[in-house]
Amino acid sequence: MTEKKTSNTPTTNPLWGGRFASGPGALMEQMNASIEFDKALYTQDIEGSRAHCTMLGSVGILSDDDCNAILKGLDTIQNEIESGDFVFSPALEDIHMHIESRLIELVGDPGARLHTARSRNDQVATDFRLWVRDAIDRLDPSLRALQSALIDQAEAEAATVLPGLTHLQPAQPVTFGHHMLAYVEMLRRDRGRFADCRGRLNESPLGAAALAGTSFPIDPAMTAKALGFDGPMNNSMDAVSARDFAIEFLADAAIAATHLSRLAEELVMWASPRFGFVTVDDTFSTGSSIMPQKRNPDAAELVRGKSGRIIGALNGLLIVLKGLPLAYSKDLQEDKEPVFAAAGQLDLCVAAMTGMIGGMTVNTQAMRAACEDGFLTATDLADWLVRTLNMPFRNAHAVTGQVVKLAETRGCGLADLSLADLQSVEAGITDDVFQVLGIEQSVASRSSPGGTAPDQVRAAAAAARKRL
Repeated sequence: MTEKKTSNTPTTNPLWGGRFASGPGALMEQMNASIEFDKALYTQDIEGSRAHCTMLGSVGILSDDDCNAILKGLDTIQNEIESGDFVFSPALEDIHMHIESRLIELVGDPGARLHTARSRNDQVATDFRLWVRDAIDRLDPSLRALQSALIDQAEAEAATVLPGLTHLQPAQPVTFGHHMLAYVEMLRRDRGRFADCRGRLNESPLGAAALAGTSFPIDPAMTAKALGFDGPMNNSMDAVSARDFAIEFLADAAIAATHLSRLAEELVMWASPRFGFVTVDDTFSTGSSIMPQKRNPDAAELVRGKSGRIIGALNGLLIVLKGLPLAYSKDLQEDKEPVFAAAGQLDLCVAAMTGMIGGMTVNTQAMRAACEDGFLTATDLADWLVRTLNMPFRNAHAVTGQVVKLAETRGCGLADLSLADLQSVEAGITDDVFQVLGIEQSVASRSSPGGTAPDQVRAAAAAARKRL
């Protein structure tokens, strides 16, 4: 009689398979496993398990010996993961089951007691909140560093003039320092949004269990405090199912990425020979496999492109959530990959942009030369007509338009017209008008708060530096 061989592989999952006669099929196992991406949560999962274990011991659900064994085992597991010795398997689905299974291998019965008064539902919700909170804490100094690089450029180029554009057409002269400070303000609001997100997500789901709470005498406030949360969440169903914190993080990331993309687009334009305003450092540029002369600002182009991935992550998660009833559904397994990916891409984009801004060379002569095109001081002429001749602005606007048309016909700038030319359009114009038609005079006159005058830029840069 042939001896029947038995497999060492369990036919059901040892952590939940008691109800089942056999384990999931290969396709279901592949669909169900999330370990390839949620192993990124191992630090937060172990941190949460430590807090949960300590609380169970404090309220008398676990003995001191069991608690000590569990905490020692969790330390061992963390060391194994960080050293690369930990073995991951799709059969154990996710990081939570991997850690629990290994804990039971290491410490036996105490490890099997850790999940008392806890579900994977409140466990993963806690881990995810901790991960997003950590991501925000990592991102904020990076955004601040980018602000600092922009302020450095603003201070250095406070008096450097370039054409300000609207509709991508020449509008009025501005200073490059003023232009840089606009992005400092955008990033200030981005940091504020992330801080607001952090404040709202900083509630602990632990204690909600699967969805209804638990009959064990737990102390959710204790675990919340241990994990740095402001307190436990108020409703157990909301605790396990809410992912608005992840949506808010992605929305904030999408806005920040959009700001970076706008700046990246300007760097791409400014670095082209048609503008020639800046040179992007070699460390952020690439060449061509066929055209030896090419010098492409590819880092800026990639920042511009990656913003689409971050925006897409927001849309994707919104669609996952839009039809889910309370409380937990397996669809929520799809919440982490877009957040992990978007956070990583945003970190990369911020670092690249900081390097590009800090290392770029500004071509002040090209910027100044570009100010000679497009009649940039036309608004200054209109303002002069209002101030000096007491002309209604709409009338001054019309007169200035006629002067621009005359200069266009002559092929010259406004300051190149003679007094007789100007008086042929408006007899009241005097020699004083030439004091406002120069580019530097125009910029210097914009001294209103938040304006582009060099002194205002220097003051605004100092104020921004102080806020950092």
